[in-house]
Amino acid sequence: MRAEDQFHLGLVVEDFEATLAEFSDAFGYEWCAEIGGAVPLTLPTGNAVLDISCAYSRTLPRLEIIRRVPGTLWEPAAGGGVHHVGYWSDDVDADAAELTRQGFVTEARRVGSGGAPFAFLRGPSGLLVELVDRVARPGLEKYWSHGGGTA
Repeated sequence: MRAEDQFHLGLVVEDFEATLAEFSDAFGYEWCAEIGGAVPLTLPTGNAVLDISCAYSRTLPRLEIIRRVPGTLWEPAAGGGVHHVGYWSDDVDADAAELTRQGFVTEARRVGSGGAPFAFLRGPSGLLVELVDRVARPGLEKYWSHGGGTA
């Protein structure tokens, strides 16, 4: 992984629509259609299926605004800050293993089929990183350029 693989900042928010409007009004952000659905995950507590939805900005730098999922990793950051930093990965398993060797702890991973692999790992400093398999990039780029559709 390299610094240039970073492609978005994720914010989990209490009021989804108000947050989109706030960034649009204050900074001119334009948004893609909301996407999401049931995602099978492995969590430290075991396997779960969570309904996760978000909207990515069409505007750069890329933001991902995520609806809160109560009682999970997907809760707003303290003070409304950045929830995670997203990076492209050529091999999520290998990159996650390397981060684990560096002291990161896995908090969630997509399991099974039905979408590109991803993993969330928390670093020793508290930073939460999302690794997204680069196989998702063409679909996301199409989604970002058209402002909607399926990623």
